[in-house]
Amino acid sequence: MTQNSSEQATAGRKSAGHVIVDSLVAHGVERAYVVPGESYLDVLDGLYKSPINTVITRHEGGAAYMADADGKLNPVPGVAMVTRGPGAANAHVGLHTAWQDSTPVVLFVGLIPFEHREKEAFQEFDPHQWFSSGAKRVMVLDHAERASEYVAEAMFAAASGRPGPVVVGLPEDVITREIDATLHPRIPVAGGGMTVTDWKALENALKESEKPLFVTGGNDWTHEGAEKFTQWLEDHHIPAAAEWRTEGTVPFNSPSYVGPIGYGRPRPTYDLLEETDLLVFVGTVPGDVITNGFLVRQDWSKKNFIVTMDPSMRGRSGAVSHQIVAKPAVFVRDLVRMDLPAKEGWKDWCARMRQQQVEFAEPKDTHPADGPATMDTMMANLVATLPEDAMVTFGAGEHTNWAHRYFPTNGYTSMISARNGSMGYSVPSAVAASLNYPNRRVISIAGDGEFLMNGQELATAAQYGATPLVIVMDNQEYGTIRTHQERQYPDRVSGTQLKNPDFAGMATSFGGFGVRVQRESEIPGALEQAYRAIDQEGTFALIHLIVEQRHKAY
Repeated sequence: MTQNSSEQATAGRKSAGHVIVDSLVAHGVERAYVVPGESYLDVLDGLYKSPINTVITRHEGGAAYMADADGKLNPVPGVAMVTRGPGAANAHVGLHTAWQDSTPVVLFVGLIPFEHREKEAFQEFDPHQWFSSGAKRVMVLDHAERASEYVAEAMFAAASGRPGPVVVGLPEDVITREIDATLHPRIPVAGGGMTVTDWKALENALKESEKPLFVTGGNDWTHEGAEKFTQWLEDHHIPAAAEWRTEGTVPFNSPSYVGPIGYGRPRPTYDLLEETDLLVFVGTVPGDVITNGFLVRQDWSKKNFIVTMDPSMRGRSGAVSHQIVAKPAVFVRDLVRMDLPAKEGWKDWCARMRQQQVEFAEPKDTHPADGPATMDTMMANLVATLPEDAMVTFGAGEHTNWAHRYFPTNGYTSMISARNGSMGYSVPSAVAASLNYPNRRVISIAGDGEFLMNGQELATAAQYGATPLVIVMDNQEYGTIRTHQERQYPDRVSGTQLKNPDFAGMATSFGGFGVRVQRESEIPGALEQAYRAIDQEGTFALIHLIVEQRHKAY
């Protein structure tokens, strides 16, 4: 009898690969992003009639990015599956993203047969050596009967404490072995919470504060928690800023939202960190991006509260007045019960910061002039057409600053990005977002350099009916690096200039809609055509926007 055939398995027994799939279903996994490999065929066979949607991607990096986006969008970790050696190497970029973004992801990697180990077999590598510095746990299934247990442990490890990536190695001969099909129960994830001491410390700090400021971040919130937190802030006239590339936890249109803090930040929110007399980080820590390379808010006399489930507070800098070990939603559950009178001075403090943000985020004139196309005009026309629940995804580069400045992120998970500065994230994350929310308007803003790193995942969008609108800002250069270059080596342009293909033509060849825009006057019509393709033809759309070099969002 063949062990990898579920039809031939005896009652109550299945192959370990099939048990892995059953366990993922029991944990609420809705889709797995895969590049197939002969090393884990039995798991692929288990997915054959599974309720899990198997999304076949075109590169392991794309699969890992999509799993990262899934982990940001859902209450269960994102799941990717790749093969050994080169496949695992290609997926590593997504693991680094999940690690620095604190995203719960489980990466399953097919491995060589157990008996071939340590003989430098075809595509052999040591997963512990490769991944242990950039994953919360690395596990190798050497005992088939522990298959369901390993899934439960991996899902728990990815979501517990500070979330992050977990790697599970699957030797191809082990996963075909027949085992008891009984599933390991899910392991509950602790949410922490405020102790009496925490409560009193924060309450006293707020009562003493004249200029309190909250900073939200991370991917460990819930929609309900974000909404309750926003209401509490508004009721008390307390401002909140957003960690770099995590806007939307406190909505763009909230009177308490005062802007993003990160690289290239607008000046008012930069100054907030020094001006506030009480800084409360929720879901994140004051790392190097927020503090401008560990330079801002470093005075040890400053009052900083940090709300995180990571007892080690990795990546933080500056003074720590008090740590509250809690996930954001649990912290908010306790916070909203605090009977805290709002101070009159808080209202003026919040209103001043809010007005600066409103002025900064006001789009330029939507009526285009007869000149070269600009991202300013594109964003003005785009924002005017967006529904309340629109989402934006992007990777890394100066093109992202237009999204930071103008895109109306009116809810948690309305901005999906890579805070580790990983290029190539924009298109895969847009595909994942569209598959998760097929009825929402998903916009991806990509740079020309970034797009070609994973633009082939438009084929995945076409295959599975994802319908994002991808705007490719083509300035024929790696803009961020050019900016650094001009600061340190002015007028010596080296290694940053690009010659690009017809991105609109590429979109068409992948089965979507593409349009090339070079003049401002063409922008409104291009948007109308793109929306028509998405809404009436059910396909993705791409606008190839040719812009001039050295024009920035701020």
